[in-house]
Amino acid sequence: MTTNPPSGAMPSGDELSAWLHAVAAHQDRQAFAAVFKHFAPRVKAYLMRLGSSEALAEELMQETMVSVWRKAALYDAGHAGVSTWIFTIARNLRVDQLRRKGQMLTVDGDDCDADTLEDSAPQPDEQLSIHEREARLRDALRQLSQEQAHILRLSFFEEHPHARIAQELGIPLGTVKSRVRLAIQHLRRLLGALEP
Repeated sequence: MTTNPPSGAMPSGDELSAWLHAVAAHQDRQAFAAVFKHFAPRVKAYLMRLGSSEALAEELMQETMVSVWRKAALYDAGHAGVSTWIFTIARNLRVDQLRRKGQMLTVDGDDCDADTLEDSAPQPDEQLSIHEREARLRDALRQLSQEQAHILRLSFFEEHPHARIAQELGIPLGTVKSRVRLAIQHLRRLLGALEP
């Protein structure tokens, strides 16, 4: 199994799934190293964007990757992509950490009023709505061409600047901007068609 995509190339969803399967089936350390190398910096950046300090984001990223190692056998490719699964683990660990912190404040803080603490967890109907929107988005993304899906992933999920995408793909900056704009337009049309 190849665990090193060409320099600068993003691993495909199939490669990510194969790596995770190797971790689950054989505790393949090389495959896990490839998963870690790809996701660790992205998970840390994601957690920092959610408001975690750098130190906390680092700690939660480490917890996330340990969970990936331990729970790889629970991954179901039919339910979600590897990225979605890993980022969900990270988000859930962050929520758990915030809840623990809130409880600690309630227990340890003399001047903290428990009634003023808000429950940050979405209500069940809101969670259902979020899951439905995420499912529609996944369906729409699967209908995009591979080129469009790739450029959106680089631009929005990986947050690469357009200039870096142009350099990585070896295309002019204007072409990147046009492709991103066209991919977004196509995605919006698809999402409109998927609305219930």
